[in-house]
Amino acid sequence: MSQRLAFELMGDLSADLTGVERPPNSHSASVMNSSADLIARARNGDQEAFRLIFDRYARPVLSFIYDLVGQRDLAEELAQETFVRAFKDLKQIRDDTKLSSWLFGISRNVALEAIRSRQRDHRNHDGEASLEIVEDTQSNPDQDLLQKELNGAMNQALHSMNDEWRTIFVLKVLHQRSYQEIAEITGFSLAKVKTDLHRARLEMRRRMGRLL
Repeated sequence: MSQRLAFELMGDLSADLTGVERPPNSHSASVMNSSADLIARARNGDQEAFRLIFDRYARPVLSFIYDLVGQRDLAEELAQETFVRAFKDLKQIRDDTKLSSWLFGISRNVALEAIRSRQRDHRNHDGEASLEIVEDTQSNPDQDLLQKELNGAMNQALHSMNDEWRTIFVLKVLHQRSYQEIAEITGFSLAKVKTDLHRARLEMRRRMGRLL
């Protein structure tokens, strides 16, 4: 297997992010392959298995990173880095590993590295990354204004949190992950996950209460 495969698979990430479905392909017939089977096959050099892993997880991984960093171009770049790292680390993953948790763990590390690097580079810069707002052409001006205000408030609230609270909030609230999955992805104890989520929710309510 060549590392080039990991890059070739990234072509449709932009479409995935905007919700445009990828066209049917020859891999769809194998979509029911178990994660354990895909891991074992990919680890043994089966390129088809790695393509199936990408097809199954590219969109949720990209969405998760986007929710953390709030920038479309950066999220696509970091999603690519996630799959490159996953490709390199295939030999290290165990057969009983939950594939989605493993990939989300890699993407979390990649995103936090980028966030911290950006914070260092722009420590004296007033601007923050903002969540991009998708315009609804069928909504009225008042709705557009309210949606922009809500998005802006959520963006500020998310980026006011520390990295741990933001990651846990995004995983639980926006991606509906279980407490156990979040613990596996982050490496935190269940007690910390629950405590930090409670605090993150209180912070979000405090900052968005007026609008909601």
